Amino acid sequence: MAGRVDADEPAEGVLRLAIANPARRGALDHPILDALADAVRDAPARGARAILVTGHEGHFSSGYDIGDIPDDVFAEQAEKLVAHPFTAALDALEACDLPTVAALPGHAIGGGLELALCCDLRVAAPGARLGMPPAKLGLVYSHTGLRRFLDVVGEPRTRELFLLGATVDAGRAERWGLVNEVAEDAGARGLELASALAANAPLSVRGTKQVLRMLLRARLTEEEEARAIALREASFASEDMREGVRAFTEKRPARWQGR
Repeated sequence: MAGRVDADEPAEGVLRLAIANPARRGALDHPILDALADAVRDAPARGARAILVTGHEGHFSSGYDIGDIPDDVFAEQAEKLVAHPFTAALDALEACDLPTVAALPGHAIGGGLELALCCDLRVAAPGARLGMPPAKLGLVYSHTGLRRFLDVVGEPRTRELFLLGATVDAGRAERWGLVNEVAEDAGARGLELASALAANAPLSVRGTKQVLRMLLRARLTEEEEARAIALREASFASEDMREGVRAFTEKRPARWQGR
């Protein structure tokens, strides 16, 4: 069954978008990503002044939903999911001039964590774990995604997350800057923050976000970007990534072949 995004307005000026895919721990599939991108783009027209992104039933998101893609079409379908609807959802959040909050009632893993990083503020429940498993899956992560982590937690923590495939608890995530704070009821605290943001001067918030975007912007050369994309595409077509996804799903050590 496909996931969905539930949208409501729990407080004046706040649009809440809840990722609903509990059977797969909030995994991001095409319908969820498309709905997120559309809802974020449409938020100003709905009169929203802040956006709250959260999850359902104790989950935030376990990342890309690639576990059930058949081997014979894996490279094509996995790359399509990540390169198109996922990128569109992230781009919509990053380009949004409204302030955004991610409330993490549970784990934020892989693409789910990058989605949270695209929000201005993040609050996590004490039991939430945050991590990046590409090294466990045989995936070369996108250069744009790595840049987001470098901007938020710096080089040493980005290396630790991605090269070890590490997960960290909410307290450590707060000390690193992956989340702004830890709250027993992350959803309620996220709504408080979103309401406070919605009450601020729209011109000030919009202008500050635009200036921050310009200050953080960094560009690779065309040759460097092409090389980064080629490395990522090659990982989708590798035997190791197929094995990594199978091993992850089956909860067993992967048998890497280096190809």
